[in-house]
Amino acid sequence: MQGSRQGREISMVTALAVTVACGGNPEDAPTQTKRTVMDEPAAFALPPSEETAAERLNSSPRHGEWVDITLPGSEVPTSAWVVYPEREGPAPIVLVIHEIFGLTDWVWGVADQFAADGFIAVAPDLLSGLGPDGGGTHSLGARDNVVATIRSLEPGERTRRLDAVRTYALSILSGNGKLGTVGFCWGGGASFNYAIDQPALDAAVVYYGSSPTDARPYANVNAPVLGLYGGNDERVNATIPDAEAGMTGKSFEVIVYDGAGHGFLRAQERREGANLAASELAWPRTVEFFREHLK
Repeated sequence: MQGSRQGREISMVTALAVTVACGGNPEDAPTQTKRTVMDEPAAFALPPSEETAAERLNSSPRHGEWVDITLPGSEVPTSAWVVYPEREGPAPIVLVIHEIFGLTDWVWGVADQFAADGFIAVAPDLLSGLGPDGGGTHSLGARDNVVATIRSLEPGERTRRLDAVRTYALSILSGNGKLGTVGFCWGGGASFNYAIDQPALDAAVVYYGSSPTDARPYANVNAPVLGLYGGNDERVNATIPDAEAGMTGKSFEVIVYDGAGHGFLRAQERREGANLAASELAWPRTVEFFREHLK
């Protein structure tokens, strides 16, 4: 696997786990802080970086297709890219929530890697219908236009769109009926918020997304949540205590990768090996987490 030995020096991670035993009293649930040392990453292939996404997609052997998902109350459907694994038997489903930059080649590449790891990956364009002539991300052109548009998407509308995508995804005949969400940056915050808004969600992974404010009803969360953060991302990391307090008595694991920056999975080549080292640890943990909770 790529990466220098220098990257291994960043493999010390801080893990903050908040768990409660089955049937236990949430008020009595312990908060456990532990330090985990991982000398070498697990042998997993990584998703592409932003720089290598197009090349990876061009060589992928997996079946991907566009679907239009009916959005109740709207004449414009939500478009989604669906990638299927090559496997025997029903597969768990991962709903991939894009960054603030919309549904890009990189997000398609992440979805493709989830399929390579045995999941049905559904990546919706949550900007569907918000661009010129009812288009989505790509109709908006410049990245600044995409960012401005996504910031106008109200939280309730975001949840309504995710609910429609979840309903479609659970209807896929080759799925096993279990579905989790994963999101990155803006999508990481959306993944956590969706765990609050959709109590039937089976699992949620948050990549460097700001935590919901302490005013949000964390009590609604039934899904286990995994949070993966860069150590040099205090803007986001400063919101973690709110989530820890809100998730008391619930399954919440936080891992902070020393030296990594915001967006480390997309920007694997940056920060002198720290982002790659974080990716080499975070991706296997993500796959293992979903395999555990979506089986």
